[in-house]
Amino acid sequence: MAIDADTVRKVARLARIRVEESALEPMAKELTGIMAWIEQLAEVDTDGVEPMTSNVAIKLPLREDVVTDGERQGAVLANAPRSDKGFFVVPKVVE
Repeated sequence: MAIDADTVRKVARLARIRVEESALEPMAKELTGIMAWIEQLAEVDTDGVEPMTSNVAIKLPLREDVVTDGERQGAVLANAPRSDKGFFVVPKVVE
């Protein structure tokens, strides 16, 4: 897949990245090389290869899902500039 300077310009505009006109052609060549490498990877036969999440086969230990730090509403609200009935008071932002 060949990428030209117009495509680089369009992608840069969509990504809101400023690319100087003098850098468009070199970047197009570089991106074309990257796309050729990706196409080369697509040719590799991966049938029967299991997905790998780690290079070491480990099983993570499980723990019981329990609340260990509750009943601190007063301490948390003490940090708030304003609170009312157990809740933070914030300025209204939507009319």
